Amino acid sequence: MNAGLLGMAGGPQRIVCLTEETTEWLYLLGEERRIAGISGYTVRPRRARDEKPKVSAFTSAKLDKILALEPDLVLGFSDMQADIAAALIRAGLPVMVFNQRSVAQIADMLAQLAALVGAAERGQALLLQFEERLALIQKAVQAQFALGKRRPRIYFEEWDEPPISGIRWVSELIGIAGGEDVFPELAAQPLGKDRIIANPLEIVRRAPDIIVGSWCGKKFRPEKVAARPGWQDVPAVRHGQLFEIKSADILQPGPAALTDGVEQLHRIVTQWMDAHG
Repeated sequence: MNAGLLGMAGGPQRIVCLTEETTEWLYLLGEERRIAGISGYTVRPRRARDEKPKVSAFTSAKLDKILALEPDLVLGFSDMQADIAAALIRAGLPVMVFNQRSVAQIADMLAQLAALVGAAERGQALLLQFEERLALIQKAVQAQFALGKRRPRIYFEEWDEPPISGIRWVSELIGIAGGEDVFPELAAQPLGKDRIIANPLEIVRRAPDIIVGSWCGKKFRPEKVAARPGWQDVPAVRHGQLFEIKSADILQPGPAALTDGVEQLHRIVTQWMDAHG
């Protein structure tokens, strides 16, 4: 067969990333030359904002700008981007939408994308580094348990009005970091609307030792949380254990969550354990 009939080898050369985690991963793989456009929410790596055109938000995108870039692949994430994906497909573009919700699924997605751009070996090496660090965190947690420490109960809030608790990978990372998610049954729900806590006093009833806020697109306000009616006796409020982890570090289902996100959770948990002998 004439090799020319097979087109260009080496995977997609002009990729538009509609979310941050695929952009960050391609940079970590050393494959950033393939990125033609990025999400306007991208902050990891910082240089991407200077180097790549911004063509989308999270639930909206500039179709004309994307088409003008002539991508040979568009990467998206979740049902939240289904309408964008459908519009791009109708416009004739190849679209791949991942839907990773757990730590294992994040790793699978990263491995698939690395293979797609011919960087499987580099991807596996990075994933092994992530896995080894997670194992070290778990070992440190076990050492704390051996000293008689207990897991702090953690309420993770993705949004405040209405309150939305943490998604599955966040819940799993809380466990890896040494904490206990107070809403594990909601973490199993993939959609944000299904993780809304209808009665905020249920959070009070579950008495979290630590509250972590990561409000997508706006700054966490611990003083507003502490001032909520009926919250003054929540252990986390009483002891000033309210913390922010930036959404870019924990709510992006990619390298950030498996590195900086879980590291921050682990530091918060370790400080609490050290103070509660």
